Amino acid sequence: MTLISERDSARILEVLDDGSTRVVGTVEGVAGAGEGGLLGLAVDDEQRLYVYSTAADGNRIQRFILTGTAGGRALGEAETLLDGIPSANVHDGGRLAFGPDGMLYATTGDAGRRDAAQDRGSLAGKILRMTPDGEVPDDNPFPGSLTYSYGHRNPQGLTWSDDGTLFATEFGQNTWDELNIITPGANYGWPAVEGVAGEDGFTDPVQQWDPGAASPSGMTYLEGTLYIANLRGQVLRTVPTADPGRSVDYFTRDYGRLRDVTTGPDGDLWILTSNTDGRGNPSDKDDRLLRLPVQAP
Repeated sequence: MTLISERDSARILEVLDDGSTRVVGTVEGVAGAGEGGLLGLAVDDEQRLYVYSTAADGNRIQRFILTGTAGGRALGEAETLLDGIPSANVHDGGRLAFGPDGMLYATTGDAGRRDAAQDRGSLAGKILRMTPDGEVPDDNPFPGSLTYSYGHRNPQGLTWSDDGTLFATEFGQNTWDELNIITPGANYGWPAVEGVAGEDGFTDPVQQWDPGAASPSGMTYLEGTLYIANLRGQVLRTVPTADPGRSVDYFTRDYGRLRDVTTGPDGDLWILTSNTDGRGNPSDKDDRLLRLPVQAP
């Protein structure tokens, strides 16, 4: 089952075997503007759909039962697990992913409130960790808090390597975009620092890039390699997890802005372009879901 979210229309699409799509449903109450709207999706082992979206009173995480079978999926009623996540026209985070521990992880941006990223009592500028029911796990680093890591500006991609290491991509401001290894309770520095700073109390990224060559968005892991979709850089970047300070680029500007990448059911890389969001130069074929052979550095 392959599902795609449309940020502005609030529709969820099902990709069929012949490459066509059909509408599974439209998420009610989405009030996005700018970078807000219908954002991340994740599906658990019980085939329940988790959705991150922007509502009138902030970002939220909802859960839906998926009814029907392949080629005929539909959305059941929404159950809100978490709401009141700060939202804005920019820096909304919005990525959802289930970890190897069975917990749901969510990225939240600072929503333009820079200092909130350092406030562990705020949901902004964080990577959150929760149970599938939206509760605080007993082993979270801060008792009673969903905060797993903090000091983030606008974290995006989340993925785990075979040994359970959590990697996250992050949009910087004007200096450095980042690839971080996420450890429980760590402070990643924003807004005090951006990129590698070497300052006590802050965790440095394992790799950084000029935003014009990067804007790292979605990310996936496969057989020792991270695959990172980049927006402004318009490139698929590969990073070996054994040497995460190194990278090799593929498909540079071949397809325009790349929003997300995942491993498809056929084992190939499936990549979403993002050229019709007002920041790209779309062709009459955009936006597209691409299926490409796996590349390794």
